[in-house]
Amino acid sequence: MIPLARKTLVHEWRRFVPAVFAVGFSGVLLVVQAALVLGIFGSAAIYVTASTADLWAGYPGTQSVNYGRGVRPDVEMRLRMDLAVADVEPFLWVDGDWHDAGNAGGGVSVYVSGIRTAADGLMFSRVLPPGLRLRLAEPGTVVVDRADLATLGVQPGGQGWINGRKVRVIEAVPNLRALGGVNMIASLETARLLGGDLPAGATYYVARLADPAQASAVRDRLNRAGNAAAFGPSEVWTSAQFARRSQLHWVLDTGAGVAVLFMALIVCLVGAVITSQSLTAVVAGSAREYAVLNALGASRFALSRVVMEQACWIGGLGLLLAAGISSALLAVAAGQDVPVAMTPKVSALCAVLVGCLALFSGLASIRGLLRADPAVLLR
Repeated sequence: MIPLARKTLVHEWRRFVPAVFAVGFSGVLLVVQAALVLGIFGSAAIYVTASTADLWAGYPGTQSVNYGRGVRPDVEMRLRMDLAVADVEPFLWVDGDWHDAGNAGGGVSVYVSGIRTAADGLMFSRVLPPGLRLRLAEPGTVVVDRADLATLGVQPGGQGWINGRKVRVIEAVPNLRALGGVNMIASLETARLLGGDLPAGATYYVARLADPAQASAVRDRLNRAGNAAAFGPSEVWTSAQFARRSQLHWVLDTGAGVAVLFMALIVCLVGAVITSQSLTAVVAGSAREYAVLNALGASRFALSRVVMEQACWIGGLGLLLAAGISSALLAVAAGQDVPVAMTPKVSALCAVLVGCLALFSGLASIRGLLRADPAVLLR
């Protein structure tokens, strides 16, 4: 009976095309939704993921990078005292209000990241090439995301005002967008100038280890109360831990994250309904053929196997269609600076979900076999 499923798909392909498109459409919706979630909320941790630091030290209990509070300079010394630490540098976070040179319109909220501008600096090392880092050593210069140029009303080389002080945008780079504002990168000196009367120390201290594989062990050692108390309030996280902590805060603890997750659930439900109805229509349309097979001795179990194999083939073809369309859409979105991202794990999860949708839809459509009674042939 199983070869019958494949032969039916080949010879009556027009009947199954809507179901394949339904599965593919569900897959596209799911992948695009997942890519937007990863891209949008991934920007909450761009400060961590775009840097090559292994450890982050900040104020205890900090939920997300943008909620950082100042820590004392002694924290830097505590990090340097550990033999596993190879390098330490400060990171300053300054909230600012941007006005373009013409002072037209209202202000724009900006987040200024003050970093060490040496060519071997840790912060934003995956975004800023060494030459651009050195250019930031000039006082009053900043780097922005190219997608934010229109928001700021400026072009590279143009000027503006942050907290009443003049700055010059020297370059625009990709992959630097922020949640709820505009990211800007400046030198530590420029950031302190823009921040006004900032206390000594930094918002965070980041560290590079001689052996990154020891990050968890070094973190635990530095967080021991007896060792850290004398250096002021601080907590140390691994880079992966702090990035995940920031993303989960925005996804689970904010209204925006809950809304996006609810939309993702709706996408799954809509996809399941569409796919189920399409497969049910296919089975219902073949009721007389199934009735003939039942009259010839084919059991309902054997007919159910045929339906389930058809559902698997439809799911597989739908996945291929979804993969092609989703790849094209995400490529176009990335080219237009839309915040999208995708990982192999999430791609695999989306494929599994779409496959499950096809299988469950196949199970739901089996009820159409109840109409495959030989008696219908006498009507």
